[in-house]
Amino acid sequence: MRVPLSWLREYVDIDLSIEEVAQLLTNAGLEVESISRTGLPGAALEWDRERVVLGRVLRVEPHPDADRLVLATVDYGAAEPKVVVTGATNLFPYLGRGDLSGEQLYSPLALEGATLYDGHKDGFVKTRLKGRPLRGIYNDAMLCSEKELGISEEHEGIILMSRRGDLPDHPGELEVHRYEAGRPLQDVLGDAVLEIAILPNMARATSILGVARELAALTGAAFRPPSYEVGMDGPPVDGRVVISTDEPELNPRFVALLIEGVQQIPSPYWMQYRLRQAGQRPINVVVDISNYVMLEVGQPNHTFDYDVLRRRADGYAPGGPIHIHTRLPQPGETLTTLDGATHKLEPYNILVTDPAGNLSVGGIMGGLESEITAATSNVLLEAAAWNFINIRRSANALDLHTEAGYRFSRGVHPSLALLGARRAAELLRQLAGGTVAQGIIDAYPKPPAPVVVDLDPVYARKLSGLDLPAAEMAAMLERLEFAVEMRGDRLRTTTPDHRMDVEGPHDLVEEICRLYGYDRVPNTRLADTLPPQRGNITLEREERVRDVLVRLGLQEVWSYRLTSAAREARLLPGGPADERPYVTLSNPPAPDRNVMRHSILASALEATAANSRHAARMALFEIGEVYLAGEDELLPDELTRLALVLTGRRAADSWADGNAATFDYLDLKGILDALFADLHVAVSFEAARHPTYRPGRTARILVGERQIGVMGELHPGVVKGFDVRGERGQPVLAADIDLAALLPLIPDHYRYTPLPAYPPVREDLALVVDAGLPAAAVAAALRAAGGALLRDVALFDVYEGSQLPPGKKSLAYHLTFQAPDRTLTDGDVSKQRGRLLKLLEQQLGAKLRE
Repeated sequence: MRVPLSWLREYVDIDLSIEEVAQLLTNAGLEVESISRTGLPGAALEWDRERVVLGRVLRVEPHPDADRLVLATVDYGAAEPKVVVTGATNLFPYLGRGDLSGEQLYSPLALEGATLYDGHKDGFVKTRLKGRPLRGIYNDAMLCSEKELGISEEHEGIILMSRRGDLPDHPGELEVHRYEAGRPLQDVLGDAVLEIAILPNMARATSILGVARELAALTGAAFRPPSYEVGMDGPPVDGRVVISTDEPELNPRFVALLIEGVQQIPSPYWMQYRLRQAGQRPINVVVDISNYVMLEVGQPNHTFDYDVLRRRADGYAPGGPIHIHTRLPQPGETLTTLDGATHKLEPYNILVTDPAGNLSVGGIMGGLESEITAATSNVLLEAAAWNFINIRRSANALDLHTEAGYRFSRGVHPSLALLGARRAAELLRQLAGGTVAQGIIDAYPKPPAPVVVDLDPVYARKLSGLDLPAAEMAAMLERLEFAVEMRGDRLRTTTPDHRMDVEGPHDLVEEICRLYGYDRVPNTRLADTLPPQRGNITLEREERVRDVLVRLGLQEVWSYRLTSAAREARLLPGGPADERPYVTLSNPPAPDRNVMRHSILASALEATAANSRHAARMALFEIGEVYLAGEDELLPDELTRLALVLTGRRAADSWADGNAATFDYLDLKGILDALFADLHVAVSFEAARHPTYRPGRTARILVGERQIGVMGELHPGVVKGFDVRGERGQPVLAADIDLAALLPLIPDHYRYTPLPAYPPVREDLALVVDAGLPAAAVAAALRAAGGALLRDVALFDVYEGSQLPPGKKSLAYHLTFQAPDRTLTDGDVSKQRGRLLKLLEQQLGAKLRE
């Protein structure tokens, strides 16, 4: 939020430098991200105090030799006024009107030697003002536009300010502008703007008054809010407008005032200037006042064309009152907003309506039909309160992000509705010539109860580390406008209306620390006994899995845990849909991320697909939670899972191997074998079928009889559904492992065997077995029969063909025999080999291949 320092000074005295103000606010939780200056020292263009001053226009006369130029006689505080040649179009209306002293018309005047921006060049190019003849008349001064002073890019005319009728009846605003011919322009329009990052817990400071209130509390200066008095000279409003609501929880207050006879004129320059400094574009006096009050008070407001509402009322209640009603939409309802977009309304979007139809989306944006136009003369001013959660949800769903929605979505107390409405109505009366009808329509069905919190000073000292007396704590809270009274040894506080963030005594302690200064809080030792330190075994084992996979050459990815049912349905092409209920979000950040995921593999494949557009090789893994909703449980089950994805070239590009082979099924199995070996968890792989994986290239991962995961080559439909790109026919390998089931199986301790001191004996053994017998079963039987001397079994060949009987296959294994205490002889190995063959023939029907 942009906060001009001159605007702040209207409500609180500031004796600090701009840098000191920024530091003070930042330390108190209002982080000042940057400071921009206009005209002051340190600005991109510093206005010369001697050569850039405020001038008073006394007369405007035609140039004798140029129709597009005029001669302006300007008082700039010297003994004699200066005649300035100018082509400013907004001075032409004053031609021939003689003495303009009564107009009290002011404009910035630059004298010869001043540095300005060249208004006739693109961008901001500095130039030094030099005297020269203009159509026969020597000119050594210039009345300035906003661009020439570096205020904006506006160069259509000069800046014109009128003291008469230009300022509201508020001494603070009159003091800020100090119209006086010859005064350095730095003292009139020079300003510094604080760019403040408003955190959610500081939503009360999304206004000039909010920041001023904080600054007053921090410095001890008096806070001077503007007057909320309204001159009501029009006929009574009773019986002309009626307000009601169906949803007091969503719309606890709705205030309306009627202002008739407003003029659609430009707002006075002081207001336009402040709006520009605060980041708003001036439009006309009615719209500008609405924006001004929103920025000043923090209460967004909206103006309806009253005559449009009246014509609509003649259709549903001839001669009766206008009926403003807030409600939720009916199925299929739409609304065209001020930006011209037509929105299909969600069931939870709170609407401002009348019996003829919708008027606006409450708290976010008005409707097009009742907008203020150049022909509007009577306005119905609305200031309301809205449920901040509903506004945030609606703004995201409708993709309508406005300044009003920004404030309402963070919380605006209902008490501000009346203040904002009164302030805006009075400015419309003063600056737009309107007449305010007598009476305020105030529908307030849901006033919030006052927030009363008791604070124990002992608790405050323990939590903050500050040894402050209760009286000093009370004084600090009173500076923040809390009402405080002593109740025994406790402080009973009543939270001010503008605060919606105070719930308990811890919030009051935070306020005390903020005012005392976080930078001044002393270091203290903990007085309590530290809790016993216990290791997080689950996290340690999870980190171990990560470390192993990274050592194996995989890269970890992190992805959104929010998804949609349609995104995850791509895992089951042509298969049964996932009928398990999802955990749904009431306020999703995007329409396609409205549920908590069931599968981590889908998330990993989305990352793979995104990277496949740029990389020829990917080896990724992700560890994260999936969320399964129970039928009766309040909270879902959060299960930790591991997904691995391999695709592309087995090795990175290299000059030595430009055509490296692609990853295949055995690469993935090798990685899993290495992972489980490092974790010391014994697993087996068994052929399986799964709709996500390609038939014949899928296995389930077992620990004993328990399945902990599935691995294999992905089904082509899954690869196409996720749009994983690569060379034609390139496989995508994946594994989905239940890490929550795996982690408890990792042993804390396991045996090591010393490195062997005696050489091994290696033999090869080819066995003929039934074609349907898994090679893993044969290897397991070999290990069981081989006893302590058989150190390793490795399959190196599989053969099926005409040289074998039908229904048979040959499996060839490398066998490694080794003893820990001696060198094995041929007799030892031969004896062990014979024992193996006998046992395998008995158990599996295996025979030695001839």
